[in-house]
Amino acid sequence: MGRHVLITGASSGIGRAAALAVAEKGAVVFLLARRETELDEVVREIRDAGGEAFGYPCDITDGESVDRTVESVLSEHDHIDMLVNNAGRSIRRSLHRSVDRVHDFERTMAVNYVGAVRLVLALTPQMRERGFGHIVNVSSSAVQVAPPRYAAYAASKAALDKFTEVAAVEMLSDGVTFTTIHMPLVETPMIVPSKDYETYPSRSVAWAAAVVVRALVERPIRIDTPAGTAGEFGSLFTPGLTARALHKMYRGSPDSAAAKGEAETARTTSQVTPAKPRPTRRSRSKAVLVLTRAARRAARLIPGVYW
Repeated sequence: MGRHVLITGASSGIGRAAALAVAEKGAVVFLLARRETELDEVVREIRDAGGEAFGYPCDITDGESVDRTVESVLSEHDHIDMLVNNAGRSIRRSLHRSVDRVHDFERTMAVNYVGAVRLVLALTPQMRERGFGHIVNVSSSAVQVAPPRYAAYAASKAALDKFTEVAAVEMLSDGVTFTTIHMPLVETPMIVPSKDYETYPSRSVAWAAAVVVRALVERPIRIDTPAGTAGEFGSLFTPGLTARALHKMYRGSPDSAAAKGEAETARTTSQVTPAKPRPTRRSRSKAVLVLTRAARRAARLIPGVYW
């Protein structure tokens, strides 16, 4: 691959798994995260495996921190070919429990939207000058489905989605392209406080990392999941029925103890115990794999669908 790839939120979860996977493909990986110790561990792991990686402690909610980091990366390594905006914050809390917690919305927007935009604005000038660049924004299927209790999170990701659409149109002739990944729930430490993994189906970080690699290699406009697409189509063609189904889901799954204030306030970074691993799945048969691959290819014939 040989590309210079910068990944945010790379000290744990999807970012860590993606950094390892991208390095394995031969890219030079630049890892950004706030926690320097964990960042160094990932860099060391990549180098021990024969890859090339560099870690830069950075808080993407701090403009000066981003400016210093980008300046250091470009002065030391000349350029960045690809950016993966992966760092994120998630809040799962009902609105009636959020009336005195505007800071939840502000903090979520600061990481998921403004932080990602900062890096896009900082790195696209050198991409445009070189005539090549690709940016992968890790969004969420929550934007398509609008699940209850995720108002702050879904809104921040929706803002990033629309920014990406506009940026992609403006930079089309500059050689700078964008991919939005509407990621489903992934088994990362971020979901532990709200116990999401006990309520909704989830995927592994290895699966998510493979999707990020695919976004960098194939560079589609977007990558969705069947569930996300179904939710998006439902809101378009059967909005009333979809709203009632989501409301039933809302009534059937209570707020977590953390959201109710009955436990320590939910931390939304990877400074928590990792999610419980799911039971090991049996290997799928060759027939199932063939059918799955055929279904994915058939889905791509539908305009706007890319699974």
